[in-house]
Formats: sequence, structure tokens, C-alpha cells
Amino acid sequence: MDKLSLKKTRFSRRRVRIKNKIRKNSNLLRLCISRSNKNFYAQIIDDSKGHTLVAMSTLSNDFPETKNCGNLETAKSLGKLIAEKAVASGIKRVVFDRNGYLYHGKIKAFADSARENGLEF
Repeated sequence: MDKLSLKKTRFSRRRVRIKNKIRKNSNLLRLCISRSNKNFYAQIIDDSKGHTLVAMSTLSNDFPETKNCGNLETAKSLGKLIAEKAVASGIKRVVFDRNGYLYHGKIKAFADSARENGLEF
């Protein structure tokens, strides 16, 4: 097994394990994140209805224009903006779906910033 396929296998197993834990708390809304090298995306989803309630990304018009949208500072500001938007729409408690990504770097900065600005998870 080559190095790339091993990395993909670990990522997909981690992703499935996280999704199974989240399904146990299915009564809560889900804060799901996704990232690429250049951008960062976050949305709050109601799985019982299958609706996205709040969505925000570095590409959205509400996000301030920055040169590099894939760095740590951008993740912090996105966490702050989505938390403020969620609290304004009446959402306080969510379950954090890190979508297979390790809780480190940009993911950790995003989560800490969202917690500081009113979301509980």
C-alpha cells in the first residue's frame, strides 16, 4: 500500500468514526466544516429536516476580503462570524463535525473562536 492511499484510508476511517459519534447526538444541530488549501467552509445543519440553517465561507460576501483565505487568522475570523450569525438566529448548542480533519491548526483555531463567541459544543 503506497503512502497516498494509506493517508486516504486513515482519513476516511476517521471521517466515518466521527459521523457515527455524531449520529448518537442526532437531536442537536451539526456544525460541519470543510476546507481546501485556499478556502474554508462552515455550515450549521439540521439533520432531522435536512436543511442548512446557517452557512458561511471565506468566499461569501459577508466575509471580509483577505489575500490568503486558507490561513489560521482566516479560520479564527470565520469561526467568530459563524458564531455571531448562529447566535443571532437563535442557535446556541451544536455538535462539532470536523469531517475527518485532525483537531489541530486551522480546525482548532476555528473551533476555539466559535466557542469564544457564543456557540457551545
